[in-house]
Amino acid sequence: MTPEIDLTDSTVLTDPFTAYDRAREESAVAKLVIPGFGPFWVVTRYTEARAMLGDPRFEVNSGSFLRPPGIPDHCLPYLETMAEKDGPEHRRLRRLVAPAFTPKRAAQLRPRLAAITERLLDELPGHVEDGVVDLVPHFARPLPIDVICELVGIPQADRARWRGYGAAVAGGMGPDFAAAIPAIVEGAKEAVARSRAEPGDDLLGDLVHAQDDDRLTDTELVTLVWHLVLGGQTPVNLITNAVEALLRHPDQLAQLRADAGLWPGAVEELMRWCSPQLLTTPRFARQDVEIDGQRIGKGERVTAAMVAADRDPRVFDDPDRFDITRPGPAQLGFSHGPHFCLGASIARVQTEVALSSLFARFPDLALTEDVPRAPDGGTWRPARLLLAL
Repeated sequence: MTPEIDLTDSTVLTDPFTAYDRAREESAVAKLVIPGFGPFWVVTRYTEARAMLGDPRFEVNSGSFLRPPGIPDHCLPYLETMAEKDGPEHRRLRRLVAPAFTPKRAAQLRPRLAAITERLLDELPGHVEDGVVDLVPHFARPLPIDVICELVGIPQADRARWRGYGAAVAGGMGPDFAAAIPAIVEGAKEAVARSRAEPGDDLLGDLVHAQDDDRLTDTELVTLVWHLVLGGQTPVNLITNAVEALLRHPDQLAQLRADAGLWPGAVEELMRWCSPQLLTTPRFARQDVEIDGQRIGKGERVTAAMVAADRDPRVFDDPDRFDITRPGPAQLGFSHGPHFCLGASIARVQTEVALSSLFARFPDLALTEDVPRAPDGGTWRPARLLLAL
């Protein structure tokens, strides 16, 4: 019998690891129960999940994404990112933007990422109340949007406003999210126009400068900015999950303090062990497909459970153990295949800089409570993270 995972079940929301682990050990494919959706399948084992994510028989399209109600019609064309496209159009867009997101380019950005991080850390003690500070609104949430502003050339005078947009998007579907979209689109249009007139030393400047007969249009550049704002929410939650994990594993933190060269591997293990993304973007079967004996009908949705696949004992030794020196296969936290996370290299460097700088600046950092989790079936994230500096 195919196991089921009910995303309305509070035990699943509060402890997805146990729920998905149990399903994985019963079957490589389980059913997701989500009100309002028809058949929805989830691949739970690493090998099968990785194969599905690279399988052209499954496509990503506009139906893979939900949009909040109330978005003005004129904004809709800018929300169709390359994440919603497959085939030749996806390959074209990916080819054009890929040079701006290479590991080499991410490494070149490190000094600017470090400067943004240090400014936020300078401000952090000013947010302490009754001996504690919430890391979510005062560090983890503003950091990625500040980085995005740096990447796309948003003027300093506008960046406080963009922090508000980032907070609205991070809050998930709702009126604030919908209200932020027109403002982001207009700000992105202005940034693209500035880059067209006078390209700067930033991501948009790189793309405007690109020597290629097939250039990105202004609409595609604005859409890319929206894509970055959406994708920027992964570092928000990865940083907070990582801080909790490291504080609860002082032996691992001690290794990092003794050897800064371990940080890149630590980020990979953190993505494996406490990735904020529980599930990949849903795909749709282009035809009837069988995975490990389970038939998935044409047009039905299927996702990969990174929360289960990255703890699959068939692939990872002692998978529930957190080990920053762990060798082994690549984690799936950034997905796999044609839709592997575009900004993975930048997210890796950003997370490494954020965590290493935070723990260096505040060596006595400590949790002050059990960390409450937001009830979110797709994302593992704290509702708050109260710390003593």
